[in-house]
Amino acid sequence: MDFALTDEQQLIVKTTREFVEHELYPHEALVESTGELPAELLRTLKAKAMDAGLYAANMPVDVGGAGLDAVTCVLFEKELGRTSYALQFSCVARPSNILLACEGEQRQRYLLPAVRGEKTECLAMTEPGAGSDLRGMKTSAVRSGGDFVINGTKHFISHADQSDFVILFAASGEEDSARGKKKLMTAFLVDIGHPGFLVRPGYKNVSHRGYHNSILEFNDCRVPASAVLGEVHKGFDMANTWLGATRLQVAASCLGRAERALELATQWAVDRVQFGQPIGKFQGVSFKLADMAVELRAAELLTLEAAWKVDQNSATDMDMAIAKLKASEMLAMVADEALQIHGGMGLMSDLPLERIWRDARIERIWDGTSEVQRHIISRALLRPLGG
Repeated sequence: MDFALTDEQQLIVKTTREFVEHELYPHEALVESTGELPAELLRTLKAKAMDAGLYAANMPVDVGGAGLDAVTCVLFEKELGRTSYALQFSCVARPSNILLACEGEQRQRYLLPAVRGEKTECLAMTEPGAGSDLRGMKTSAVRSGGDFVINGTKHFISHADQSDFVILFAASGEEDSARGKKKLMTAFLVDIGHPGFLVRPGYKNVSHRGYHNSILEFNDCRVPASAVLGEVHKGFDMANTWLGATRLQVAASCLGRAERALELATQWAVDRVQFGQPIGKFQGVSFKLADMAVELRAAELLTLEAAWKVDQNSATDMDMAIAKLKASEMLAMVADEALQIHGGMGLMSDLPLERIWRDARIERIWDGTSEVQRHIISRALLRPLGG
């Protein structure tokens, strides 16, 4: 593996870092104090992101995106990850790669407008009784003539309040398996405001203020067969393909926040004087910095390796799980130690550390908990041996 960045990658990193520092950092305090990203500010920052060429960078060139390879996407996501999720994800959108499954009229109605920033999508999978267990979902899609009738509830749906349509996963049938009946899933594209579909405010969240979650309710919501994304009953396979990309995205975002936390802690260790010398001179602090740097480097290399394998068409679920597990748990450690080095000031909202510390907690839960990632990794180790 060549660890040197190309000239293009260096430019993307530089451009993204400057955009984050100059355009997004100044609004962090507002979002944190109010828990909101004002609509007018969102429109302004979104337009600036488009002008900078940062919008929909993850999407292929043939649909209007930047066509970044996986390694460059990780470098890009790492820089965006340095700021709050409400700012970096809402203002610099990366439409879900699952939209590439759109065909025919769906491309004009959903895919291309999402890439151009004219529409925003959200993904609806999680339910009150089915989080990590996708097969346990209760939301159903039943054929009725040439349509499907959808009933059920989704929750923890990120940025549904800012979205124009939802990529919905619903149980659409059953099939026999060695363990008995197994649910089949189908993905649908459903417009916000469609009859029988209601978006309600979700729960207050300790992490990612301003990046809201919502509850989606479907009550005899009738959609045409043309709303099916991909193939009927093939939603589970589609979800598995998509989840790999999002786990890399989460890992890369964790790297950015951890790097910022380490930079803050290192500067504090130089500037803060106690007992007549900078606290970085004390082994209790200096060894923390060393351990933080080691963990960050390890997580970064694992994430870049997984991305490199994606570009080589050799990535496995295990590769993605390792990257997501290591990066999310590394961020928790680095954020906590950075806060400890700052002492009482670390908990004050004057610094971004308490936000980074709070935001770090959700990364070990969404897009597959740490336990799910360990299950994926251990299964990949055991199955070839018959375990």
